Amino acid sequence: MTTVEQDPALVGMDAGRLARIDTHLARYVDDGRLAGWQVLVTRRGQVVHSSVRGSRDLEAGLPVEPDTLWRIYSMTKPITAVVAMSLYEQGAFSLNDELSTYLPEFADARVLVGGNADQPKTVPATEPIRLWHLFSHTAGLTYAFTRSSVLDEMYKLAGADPLVDASADLATMCARWASLPLLFEPGTAWNYSVATDVLGRVIEVLTGETLEQAFSRIVLDPLGMTDTRWWVDGDDIGRLAALYVPNPAGGGAVRYDAMGDHALKPPALLSGGGGLVSTAADYARFTQMLLRGGELDGARVLSPRTLAYMTKNHLPGGGTLVSLGRGQFAETAYDGVGFGLGFGVNVDPVRSRVSTSPGEFTWGGLASTAFWVDRTEQLTAHFYTQLVPSSTYPIRTELRQLVYSAIVA
Repeated sequence: MTTVEQDPALVGMDAGRLARIDTHLARYVDDGRLAGWQVLVTRRGQVVHSSVRGSRDLEAGLPVEPDTLWRIYSMTKPITAVVAMSLYEQGAFSLNDELSTYLPEFADARVLVGGNADQPKTVPATEPIRLWHLFSHTAGLTYAFTRSSVLDEMYKLAGADPLVDASADLATMCARWASLPLLFEPGTAWNYSVATDVLGRVIEVLTGETLEQAFSRIVLDPLGMTDTRWWVDGDDIGRLAALYVPNPAGGGAVRYDAMGDHALKPPALLSGGGGLVSTAADYARFTQMLLRGGELDGARVLSPRTLAYMTKNHLPGGGTLVSLGRGQFAETAYDGVGFGLGFGVNVDPVRSRVSTSPGEFTWGGLASTAFWVDRTEQLTAHFYTQLVPSSTYPIRTELRQLVYSAIVA
């Protein structure tokens, strides 16, 4: 795939309508809500729109450039899922395998049924956590930072929050998560969680490699994703966008180095749920591989059948994030969206109130980054900025409206 922008008309898109993307999103920079952003849209394997605006570092006066590095946070999750399913294709595990087969500390799990963080009431789980539960966030795990349940508070009290304890490695953190109860019986509901980090630890156990080594060998090196990494150092530090949060006093964004500087040193915990830094061009290679059924430029990462299976809705009873969600936190809108093995999956565009295609799959990151892949329209779209949290502005919905209205053939 070339990253050079092509004539959109050659692949059924209207250049004037694509220009509306920049006109609309420019307002976020002009009024100070975002420091800067980058957008990349492809159709039928061609880049049809690529644009940048604003600053990657407001304080230093550095503009967003095509090779700007972005913390992609939870956009790491689909890569973890692809690495794991590559191992699945080699017979390394079955999706119904019990997690405790690979991580014994997760045996004999208990489920939270009442009480508070200091005196929780629990009962033995009747169903073990299985590997497919990790892919689909139906394991009963949670995130400490969402603060939407008693269990979230228990995670914080137990030091089971990597954002607070940056010294614990993945094995240590998994042991802490395993010592705590589950939010629900595995396979009965959906809750956004550390499940993908646990899956990353399973990858380490299966391969005998660090997650960094497994990612490089299975996905990053074959796809030529040379700018995707776990931290930034040397001359590349200047390419890394600064991280911001909304100004609580109103009026723009405030730099958030306390969190942003984590990307400037090797992490103790390699987070399959949110640890990567990447560029628009690199991640576009990943999404093109997904669009093409698991292959790019002669490098096959997955079979088309495996990828098609991953992007079906795997939620119990065909439910959605609305009907089965606990805690109501995700990197996507809820209505009409299910969840597959590593991706949010649109099962009903009418309920989603966006003119996407059934089966479109997607995810985003904590700093308001996002991507989606639409195989029906042979389209991918990517958005990058660095504003925490991702729910601050409805940019993802707006971008879909703008992109799909530019399809004319």
